[in-house]
Amino acid sequence: MKFSTKSVVIIGSGIAGLYSAIKLSEKINKEILLVTKANLGESNSRYAQGGIVGVLPENLKDSVDLHVQDTVNAGAGLTDSEVARFISENSPDAIHDLIKYGVEFDKNRENKIELTLEAAHSINRILHAGGDATGKSIELALANKAEKTKNITIYQGTQAVDLLIDSDKKCRGVILYNSTTEEYETVYSSVVVIATGGIGQVYSNTTNPEIATGDGISLAYRVGAVMQDMEFVQFHPTALTIQENGSRFLISESVRGEGAQLKNPDGEFFTQNYDTRGDLAPRDVVTRAIFFEMQEKSYSHVLLDTSSIPKEKLIERFPNIIRVCKENGIDILTDSIPVSPAAHYLMGGIKISTDGKTSIQGLFAVGEASCSSLHGANRLASNSLLECVVVAGEMVKHLAEQRLEVQPTQDCQIDCLISQYEKQFFDYKPDVAGFMIKLKEIMWNNAGIVRTEKALVQALKTVNEIKLEFNQNYKCRDVHEYELRSLLTVAELIIKSAIARKESRGAHFREDYSETSQNAYHSYISKDLLCHCEEGINQTKQSI
Repeated sequence: MKFSTKSVVIIGSGIAGLYSAIKLSEKINKEILLVTKANLGESNSRYAQGGIVGVLPENLKDSVDLHVQDTVNAGAGLTDSEVARFISENSPDAIHDLIKYGVEFDKNRENKIELTLEAAHSINRILHAGGDATGKSIELALANKAEKTKNITIYQGTQAVDLLIDSDKKCRGVILYNSTTEEYETVYSSVVVIATGGIGQVYSNTTNPEIATGDGISLAYRVGAVMQDMEFVQFHPTALTIQENGSRFLISESVRGEGAQLKNPDGEFFTQNYDTRGDLAPRDVVTRAIFFEMQEKSYSHVLLDTSSIPKEKLIERFPNIIRVCKENGIDILTDSIPVSPAAHYLMGGIKISTDGKTSIQGLFAVGEASCSSLHGANRLASNSLLECVVVAGEMVKHLAEQRLEVQPTQDCQIDCLISQYEKQFFDYKPDVAGFMIKLKEIMWNNAGIVRTEKALVQALKTVNEIKLEFNQNYKCRDVHEYELRSLLTVAELIIKSAIARKESRGAHFREDYSETSQNAYHSYISKDLLCHCEEGINQTKQSI
């Protein structure tokens, strides 16, 4: 076991983690450690196609009020309007920062930033880059900047496996596992930032890459951090039906924003039958429309018809989608695209304030692993990348005012944890691949787009059976075992929260409780708290 000290450890190298590291490096003259379990540049952010919201002063038709209204409407009663306003007001500065760090947003013929439309937005306000490769474009620019920054140290192929929490319930660092050397390192720090992204791999159908296994959420839950709204998983309506490397390629909502329409395999346009807003209804509505259309008529997929979009526009806006579809034998210039829903984004996560503070002192979170109450029960398209940048910026302002001095600490609770990772393996070798398949299938079938109490209880039973047989609470053999450990935790959190919410709201649809309650409430869950009532709100807010 190696031991070291760093002022700040940031876990995750997506847009949230990279931006946090770069921004912090400008404010403090101390060493920052950026940890990624994959290679730099491989993250959930990389696969974000559509764009990033920007309420820009030159867009005279738009306003903060209008953006807040759209966000609140999409959030199905659970969006905090003050959080939405704060993030919207700070969007011009966030966009300016990204441009400063090398992001080249697409421009129109007048050489002005081009803005597009996505579902549930009332105005064109989505910036994009690389046509339909916004996440990748932003991430590559930030990764390039981070690699050139002297006080940022980058660990690749390294996974955070546990947080150091002392007897006073303060976060004092992290235990890391290098998958190449198979060595462990205890890093003492004054601040740990979780920026590990989403949980899509808990489902058998997802647009998320293989690395999206909810590691940061699991880390935080293990040490008692409060989670919020874990039942709200967004299923994107249009993922290509072909699966590769455990993931399905996303067909961006921007395609429908530009005029594409959904039809069933019999050629019938159907979304208007489910909602008057049709193809541009909020994601949860369109997803369920596809789900019920497929279920009722036994279709394996539906079709996205792009024929109403001029070919020149398709080529200009969606080069990445055109390329991937062509590689799979689909020419979107002449053919419709076979699509169906897939798990895409978690609206819930580690409960945070708008400067990234969690309920654990010294532990911060940004990005999809966190929950600021911006997204509510149903995220408005392209708000997520904006939230990453704005919350990270506020977190950096807060941390820049702290001393951030760190020394190795003698604490019995931390010493006991470290000892768990200094032990040898058990002889038992679990069937990780088999457990993964079983977990993902039960989550998709029983805790997916449409839920019932009976199905959820069965899913929880299956998760508990896998946990008992897996039986790896601390040291594991490899990254795959650690990822299974994380996914089992995430699955349990989603299921328990979904069972407790006996209503349908946003992305959470209960067939046995199909109505939406008049009283909107958040759900909170931690190791010692499971609350779906107003009393829990004050208790949780006081701890953040």
